Amino acid sequence: MTVPPKGFRPSMPELVFFSGTMDCGKSTLALQIEHNRSARGLAGMIFTRDDRAGEGKLSSRLGLVTDAVEVVDGHDLYAHVVDHLSQGGRVDYVIADEAQFLAPDQIDQLARVVDDLNIDVYAFGITTDFRSKLFPGSQRLVELADRVEVLQVEALCWCGARATHNARTVGGVMVVEGAQVVIGDVAQSPDEIGYEVLCRRHHRRHMTAATARAAALSPDVLPVSSG
Repeated sequence: MTVPPKGFRPSMPELVFFSGTMDCGKSTLALQIEHNRSARGLAGMIFTRDDRAGEGKLSSRLGLVTDAVEVVDGHDLYAHVVDHLSQGGRVDYVIADEAQFLAPDQIDQLARVVDDLNIDVYAFGITTDFRSKLFPGSQRLVELADRVEVLQVEALCWCGARATHNARTVGGVMVVEGAQVVIGDVAQSPDEIGYEVLCRRHHRRHMTAATARAAALSPDVLPVSSG
């Protein structure tokens, strides 16, 4: 029998949450992880919800896309994996994209996949919504994940600073009321509901790229509101 070296610790499966703002490469990284593992002969299961490319797709803004299982309300993700395994399927890892849209109990089910089935789960999502409030799914991931990884590919505000907040826009104007989940993208036409990533300063001032251009404010002008 081979004796492991002193200090050796076997690799344990993990629930990892990769978080960041919109437009920072979350889905691209999810697709890269899928490619790297499948190229080594591993079999994965991909979950997603409300992807920009349509139902049952995981896509990135670089044009890459792959098939995925579309998650709906009440979908038991743990039972889905178990059912696949019981039918002779194989699952070496799970990817969950757009994880902010999952219900908290579905995040619990992903944790159970790790703990009970010894399968790695990689979740990707936005942490906060357009009001800077935590998505319930993201909150549960922060509570349960073995690791939370903030993506290092920085999205930039229109001013050039690091973007840390997601803003919802209508006609280029930031809005702060409405349903938490409204599907849109950072590349929408000006008259549609869209999203823009901003630094905290400009999110607090409700100043998007469009409103900044319209106002043509000097950088020396100080804010007069306390909001």
